[in-house]
Amino acid sequence: MSSSIRIITGVGVLLGTVLTAQAFVPQAPPAAQNPSQTMTGAPQAAPAPAAQVPGRGGRGNAIAMLFTERCAGCHGAGLEGGRAPSLFDATWTHASNDEGLSKIVHDGIPGTEMMSFAGSLNDQQIWQLVAYIRTQAATLKEKPPYVPDPDGQVVKSEKQTFKIEVVAREIETPWGLAFLPDGRLLVTERPGRLRVIQKGKLLADTVTGTPKVWEKQDGGLLDVEVHPEYAKNGWIYLSYAETLPGYVAPPAPAAPPVPVTPPAAGTPPQGGGRGRGGPPDPPSMTVIVRGKINKNNEWTDQQVVFRAAPELYSSTNAHYGTRFIFDKQGHLFYALGEKNIVTHAQDLSSPLGKIHRVNDDGSVPKDNPFVGKAGAVPTIWSYGHRNPQGLAWDPVTGKLWESEHGPQGGDEINIIEPGHNYGWGVITMGIQPGMTERSQEGMEQPIVYYTPTIAPSGIVFYTGTKYPGWKNNLLVSALAGQQLRRLEVSGDKVTHQEPVFNQFGRVHDVIIGPDDFLYVTLQLPGQRVSESTPGMVARLIPVTP
Repeated sequence: MSSSIRIITGVGVLLGTVLTAQAFVPQAPPAAQNPSQTMTGAPQAAPAPAAQVPGRGGRGNAIAMLFTERCAGCHGAGLEGGRAPSLFDATWTHASNDEGLSKIVHDGIPGTEMMSFAGSLNDQQIWQLVAYIRTQAATLKEKPPYVPDPDGQVVKSEKQTFKIEVVAREIETPWGLAFLPDGRLLVTERPGRLRVIQKGKLLADTVTGTPKVWEKQDGGLLDVEVHPEYAKNGWIYLSYAETLPGYVAPPAPAAPPVPVTPPAAGTPPQGGGRGRGGPPDPPSMTVIVRGKINKNNEWTDQQVVFRAAPELYSSTNAHYGTRFIFDKQGHLFYALGEKNIVTHAQDLSSPLGKIHRVNDDGSVPKDNPFVGKAGAVPTIWSYGHRNPQGLAWDPVTGKLWESEHGPQGGDEINIIEPGHNYGWGVITMGIQPGMTERSQEGMEQPIVYYTPTIAPSGIVFYTGTKYPGWKNNLLVSALAGQQLRRLEVSGDKVTHQEPVFNQFGRVHDVIIGPDDFLYVTLQLPGQRVSESTPGMVARLIPVTP
């Protein structure tokens, strides 16, 4: 995949552009400014200020303050603008992509009041400003009201009108979907339950005997997949987070002693409570198993496909991955996050931050790209990934596509090639402290990236007949974006895209059913991003407009 082909999408405005849900093909990103960049992404030059969450103003956001100091005096702090037009509306036409925007901030616009900031801002600060403005533009844009019960809602998208039909309710944080050949639909609930929808009804009893999971933040019961030859062998695959086997939590620290005498008037009391803190979370890690469901709805015959070495378990509860997909030869692909430890992604001796290819029992295919390479995990298919959560085969080209969560912005859609490096740990299109580069030779650029984040999860190419206008389009589920997004694909390019809907909650997965309808998970947005909340499974029924 050529590093010169990249598509930028999202909603953003800066000094002459609006980036809408349309896709753009820019020039190649500027070459890395720092050739001494290390493999962990730590810059050797003077570091840029610590990145803050784009779009969140206030005293703690250095980039928001930088915008206030350098931009707001002319352009205003909101949609009203100042003596120059707002940077958050849809009227500017001086550039068409992030590189163009950055260049304008760097060079200025001759003959206008737009001065060059090259002498006062470094490249990372300029990139952060672009991300901040794009994120603020999306924040200020009016959003459709959230619809907690979408059943019966008619949606008119660009090429298809359809009705939302709720298949099952009261499913807690539905994460993964997979159909069995007999029409039963398997649904994973992140807290650790495997549910079955049979003949349009959610069975009251969960599948018993499934593995015990560690559920916190990103962790829990994750993806589910059915072996392509299930009718012959009955195998079902699950991914989940577990605590380190045999781990014993340290004893809780003793509470400070209660003061013997009361404090003097006006003096804060001392001791008497534990306050914040407590023991750390237990070390945890992604595990992949396969098993069978017997006639009594019990999980049996479990076999481990992947379990990491004990030293890789960590107390961070982020970036477990995962997603499964089989190829036509019966190989299983699975994606693992780097567990929020960036250095794993570039380390070929670690399985984390990688996409893996194995035989259906977890053994190593002899033609994997790193078989025989000293120190490398032989199941690795590609590396340099952050938190991949979607895999799909392009029915036209036969190539493997992937969705991946970025840091602050910079979510990615990639085409996965064997042995290739996708850059995380060294480069990113988002904002990550310590990573100042956006390209480097030998590292792949995303086909699409998103700032502000949409948090892409499950993906699928539509190959059925129910939605003729969507034939061979890539459907992307999104968590933060709370949407189902449609991408039109031609070869290795995305030529157009649209959010099909964006008002029914968080979408973890999208699959094609045996009836050719699209099925999606929908989850009530919580007070916290990772909060476990009620959800449902719905399907999209085409209607005549």
